[in-house]
Amino acid sequence: MDNARFADQIQQGSRQLGVEVEGEVAGRLHRLMGELLKWNAKVNLTAITAEEEVLEKHFLDSLAVLPEVEGAGSVLDVGAGAGFPGLPLKMARPSLAVTMVDAVGKKVGYLKAVIASPGLGLTGTKAVHTRAEGKPEAEGLPRADRVIARAFMDLPDWLDLAPAYLAAGGRVVAMLGKAQPEEELRAQAEKRGLKVVSARAYRLPFSGAERQVAVFARERE
Repeated sequence: MDNARFADQIQQGSRQLGVEVEGEVAGRLHRLMGELLKWNAKVNLTAITAEEEVLEKHFLDSLAVLPEVEGAGSVLDVGAGAGFPGLPLKMARPSLAVTMVDAVGKKVGYLKAVIASPGLGLTGTKAVHTRAEGKPEAEGLPRADRVIARAFMDLPDWLDLAPAYLAAGGRVVAMLGKAQPEEELRAQAEKRGLKVVSARAYRLPFSGAERQVAVFARERE
């Protein structure tokens, strides 16, 4: 896919998702796709290898949660894998301090190489090789304004783990597949001293695949 068509698809998809990205972001994402597919030929980073699918199911799916991270200064992406949603979020909002953590060393090696690549706008981004078990200081992980995961673990397990990494006033963000009823989200949150801040269902712009993003905060806030 040439750069012009890629950029058009990113802009069109972003508009349909209701998010705004600057023009240069598409160029950086196009270069990132090249790195991802090159590395993926040697290291198993993703099962999604068709360019159109990478664009939608990795890049646009990540950018779709920009509304949930607006106003945050820092993001911790747990179980980042090949860097989603952390890398596209950083490219779209350069002021964000983004830390990505994964337990698979080869994936973290890829992330570190991409972060060091010139022209991708990833200065200040970190990738950490560790297993997140709710002990940020021991794991060398920061507490963040947004602690986010995309299809990393089942929601109850995520809500058990993620609050340990919250900065004061922070939010837990869960990127889900098909929408869960809000009463179920509330029930899972209340068991853990959390509250539902928002729950938003949407569809990916080209395939129509269902998605939901839910945001949680500590109940006492």
